[in-house]
Order: sequence, then C-alpha cells, then structure tokens
Amino acid sequence: MEDINRLKVVLVEKKKTSKWLSEQLGIAPSTVSKWCTNTTQPDIETLIRIAQLLDLEITDLVNKKCISNISKG
Repeated sequence: MEDINRLKVVLVEKKKTSKWLSEQLGIAPSTVSKWCTNTTQPDIETLIRIAQLLDLEITDLVNKKCISNISKG
C-alpha cells in the first residue's frame, strides 16, 4: 500500500519534530507517530491545521501519486 501522507518527510524538510507537532495540535505524540508511519490518517480539518502550522499548502502533505490513483479509480 502506498503512503497516503507525506507528513514524516515534510517535518524533516521543515526541521520540526513529531513531538513539536503534537504539542502544537494538543494531541498525543503517539497519534502523530501513527500519521508519520501512515498507520492512520489525520482528518481533513487536522490536515488543514498542520498545513497552516508548517506554512504549506494542504496538497504538500498528500502523496501526489495517491491522489492520481484515486482520481483514476
């Protein structure tokens, strides 16, 4: 299965940690860890908040290949 989100990569690019993100969002670090490993996915509202915190577009957080596969489906 293809990774759906790019959160782990984006955090590295922005020189931020998953701990920092969990503190900013007020959620458990284990939740962010699950997102980073693509075990679970954040909801759309959370993705929007993450994009704002990291000064990104929401599309920067999503694997483009995955979007392409969904739109073909």
